[in-house]
Amino acid sequence: MSAVQAQARASARWAFTRWALVAALALLAAAAQAGTGLTELAGREGDGPVTVFYPSSAPDAAVNRGPFNFRLAANGAPQRGNGRLVVLSHGSGGAPWPQADLAQQLVAAGFVVALPEHRGDNYRDHGMVGPASWKIRPAEVSRAIDAVAADARFAPLLALDKVGLWGMSAGGHTALTVAGGRWSPAKLREHCEAHLDDDFPTCVGLATQLQGNWLDGLKKTIARTVIRHKLDDSQWYSHSDPRIRAVVAEVPFAVDFDLQSLAQPRVPLGIVQAGQDKWLAARFHSGPVLQACKSCELVADLPTAGHASLLSPQIPGLSGLAAQLLTDPPGFDRVLVAPAHARITAFFTRHLLP
Repeated sequence: MSAVQAQARASARWAFTRWALVAALALLAAAAQAGTGLTELAGREGDGPVTVFYPSSAPDAAVNRGPFNFRLAANGAPQRGNGRLVVLSHGSGGAPWPQADLAQQLVAAGFVVALPEHRGDNYRDHGMVGPASWKIRPAEVSRAIDAVAADARFAPLLALDKVGLWGMSAGGHTALTVAGGRWSPAKLREHCEAHLDDDFPTCVGLATQLQGNWLDGLKKTIARTVIRHKLDDSQWYSHSDPRIRAVVAEVPFAVDFDLQSLAQPRVPLGIVQAGQDKWLAARFHSGPVLQACKSCELVADLPTAGHASLLSPQIPGLSGLAAQLLTDPPGFDRVLVAPAHARITAFFTRHLLP
């Protein structure tokens, strides 16, 4: 090799190295400025809005939603992440915001995250809480995927043949349904007739509670009358969406499922369990699902957690029975929340990415 050729080759190497350094610095600068995007899509077929968190090239800034304060890139330009979508299904009376920390952790791993507002069972409307909502929630999840797929900003960035679904409480019921479970209101009636005394919150919710006094008998009589009247539907309900390929059910409502239908879920199914859940006690709900489903993964097991301990940020202003059932029990350390979210994120990463 001549001296001229050697010098030319060295110059080329230096030019390439300089270009690589400039490109790397540009990428680092973009990453430093990148944020978590936030936008809202119109629901399809009369559904409520779909809130979307996503990787964005725009920087985060202060964003307020009701009593919640965030740093997000509101309507920032989306940028490509890992190409996968995860849908989050909120609990009864829920909103997108108590799932924001989980959504942001998923976005940090590259996912786009969609949160449908479930009709008649959200923070603005409680008119369909219970089986009436459970019957339509899975289809709302599917239409939320459709809404994201139809949006020109997100469609080019996503492959929707492998979508994840997470659900908590009533959203966990939705998750179990989509994973292949079938349920019936009559099955819930059977459970409540057999276990009303020791599983009263499951059967009555926030309406009232047993106090260990003379009124308990009257409360149980009224509860049984209402339950027999409202849960007279013996039909089995199910839903399938082949795009959904991994599911996590967190503290799910599960006593109304045919457990045999969950023995072999159609997709990988993870369970998150809270040992101090006073609303949906693990021994009646997540415990029997794990016992029936040998392939299910216990994604997170938190012995000191309550029903809503993994919601983050926490719901402010709770009082009365809602506070008793939804606030952290004594001894729960919220330092456990982020690692639990990390395990949920890892579950979806393992099952949705190559």
